[in-house]
Amino acid sequence: MAHDMEDSIFWVEVEKIKPNPFQPRKTFDEAALQSLAESIRSYGVLQPLTVTRKEIERPDEGIAVEYELIAGERRLRASKLAGIREVPVVIRSGEDTDRMKLELAIIENLQREDLNPLDRAKAFRKLADEFGLQHKEIGQRVGKSREYVSNTLRILQLPQEMQEALERGDINEGHTRPLLMLIERPEEQQTLFKEIVERRLTVRDSEHLARRVAVERVRHKALVSPDLLNLEQQLSERLGTRVRIEKKDTGGKVLIDFFSPEDLTALCLALTKQPSAQSEEKAPAAEPAVEEAPKEGQPRPSEVTGKESDDLYSIRDFTL
Repeated sequence: MAHDMEDSIFWVEVEKIKPNPFQPRKTFDEAALQSLAESIRSYGVLQPLTVTRKEIERPDEGIAVEYELIAGERRLRASKLAGIREVPVVIRSGEDTDRMKLELAIIENLQREDLNPLDRAKAFRKLADEFGLQHKEIGQRVGKSREYVSNTLRILQLPQEMQEALERGDINEGHTRPLLMLIERPEEQQTLFKEIVERRLTVRDSEHLARRVAVERVRHKALVSPDLLNLEQQLSERLGTRVRIEKKDTGGKVLIDFFSPEDLTALCLALTKQPSAQSEEKAPAAEPAVEEAPKEGQPRPSEVTGKESDDLYSIRDFTL
């Protein structure tokens, strides 16, 4: 009899259907619900909802029937918006466990790609923490690999601000990988997050910057010249982007980051900008001067400053 009930479609009043307490999806697009509601007004609910049925004995009321939703949350909400009185349902056995209800709800959302990455991660954590499932077991139930489940769960290690940005769509799931690379470096992680949001960096550019941070740490540990690091910082502030100087035994190279054609154009303008007339007035060409020999006992300028007059790592030697 129970099997016949599961193969049949029944019409149930929407007000008698309670939501699934294990529904992993927490956010619903209101515009999309309104669009679905319009479709339901015109054509009805084309795919039945899945519910469980329970008979409850109540004092002075006799036996009452309750239904609990397993799958079809969007269709139920849209039906209420459309003013539909009854919806088609398939009734599963009331003996389904809580874990089964959660699994069915997750699988339905995954099949429709309705879950955002954060809701999916929270649903996986619920299966792991409350029902004791291993990552491999979760993967088997939702048709994903163990690695996919583990990587999804790592999203929950991000700071709350970044999780909320992912939920809003300010960043996408791909951006979480480079951010997680800096999980033990909160300051660098926060800097990268701001650049992703403000400059709309691609996932590839974000991963490049995250790897650069790791390289920079190694360079600092290798005791790179403080003067060289200071020059990098000054150039970075002047150009508004990251600059790295790689010095070799003879010569070297300067690496300047850019993330869009507009960035490249701005850098080219900054690097080729000619001195203004005002600057030229302030700094007229000096006539050749003959250096006076210091008086006896008077130190030379280089001896006073402690530096050579031609400082290899001076920002003054770079023309922008």
